Amino acid sequence: MENDFLNLIESRRSIRKYQSKQISDEELAAVTKAGTFAPSAEGAQEAFIVVVQNKELKDQIRRMNAEVRGYNFDPFYGAPTYILVFAIDGGKNALQDGSCVLMNMMLEAHAIGLSSCWINREVEMFATEEGKQLMKKFDLPDGLMGVGALVIGYADGDTSKHKPQPRKKDYVKIFK
Repeated sequence: MENDFLNLIESRRSIRKYQSKQISDEELAAVTKAGTFAPSAEGAQEAFIVVVQNKELKDQIRRMNAEVRGYNFDPFYGAPTYILVFAIDGGKNALQDGSCVLMNMMLEAHAIGLSSCWINREVEMFATEEGKQLMKKFDLPDGLMGVGALVIGYADGDTSKHKPQPRKKDYVKIFK
């Protein structure tokens, strides 16, 4: 059975090296639109998507993320666009809903020829005073938490060599 969607999922990879070329507004609109159609608990659409292409803001976010982990390298891999996802802090399904938003955007990015990588540590970053001030700068309502981020752009190098790891044997268990 041929399944284009399953082929898309199987061929998507997290890319960790990007060209500096910015993505187009049309590409960005397609990716963020996919995020807005992610499932959410009771259809509440409580997640927020923030796109950052401004150099100074990217520098700040990159530094904050690196500090959380103690990295001395760019944890955003030189990508030209960051997409941050926020949800209601303490919300019953905040992490799940935000994660669905991120996954939809990753799949759409791949479908239109862009590369992406999910970046962690936004929960910790935006729990800090600096993170809370940044959320105010983004004009977000109070009471949110960072869920995760994506870097989006054009891969720098050949991504065809990135093959999936074999799936573990006991991944799926079926009881009939």
